[in-house]
Amino acid sequence: MKRRIIVTGDGSKTIQIEDWDEQYHSKHGAIQEAYHVFIEHGLRLFKSTRISILEIGFGTGLNALITLLEVEKLNLQVNYVGVEAFPVSFAEVKELDYCTQLNSREHQGSFEKMHKSEWESQVSVTDGFQLKKQLKDFNSINDINLFNLVYFDAFGARVQPELWTEEVFLKMYQAMKQEGVLVTYAAKGSVRRALQAVGFKVERLPGPPGKREMLRATKI
Repeated sequence: MKRRIIVTGDGSKTIQIEDWDEQYHSKHGAIQEAYHVFIEHGLRLFKSTRISILEIGFGTGLNALITLLEVEKLNLQVNYVGVEAFPVSFAEVKELDYCTQLNSREHQGSFEKMHKSEWESQVSVTDGFQLKKQLKDFNSINDINLFNLVYFDAFGARVQPELWTEEVFLKMYQAMKQEGVLVTYAAKGSVRRALQAVGFKVERLPGPPGKREMLRATKI
């Protein structure tokens, strides 16, 4: 499918899949969305010094990068697992230029290390940020009680409804620790009901720019 780099509403870039009219991040603001959904309503809930994060849709690496930046501020130790079925090319990563957009050019080496690291190998990106990328379909996840926080950032249900089912969310529930949190930009009623059906307590929260609501689910 044809892909192109576009500029979003906050000046940061993302990848658009033209055949689907779908983007890796919000066209209203890639960086704004990432911070709002995954940092403000996810990472900043945690006061423990060591947490494990699962990202569903590693994609451009933007969510991992902003997490790394926040980990340094919050003095956390993070074990980060990013699952991706269709990796972004390094040429696309360079063109997205996220470290410049985030005024963090000193982290360019760390960001490139994320993308150049071998799949299925855990690497120390920084002292506080351990990364393991997994090249596989989301339905292949079979972890049990490992993660405090899940960034659910799959392509939208409009184009890939099979990623937003009870079956997939049950895998997320099983992979999470008790009182673990899943955050997603999605707010569709069908997504909320699927989360609730497998046992999550679900909250509707104010959405990022361009979206009225988002969802946060807690394993109870």
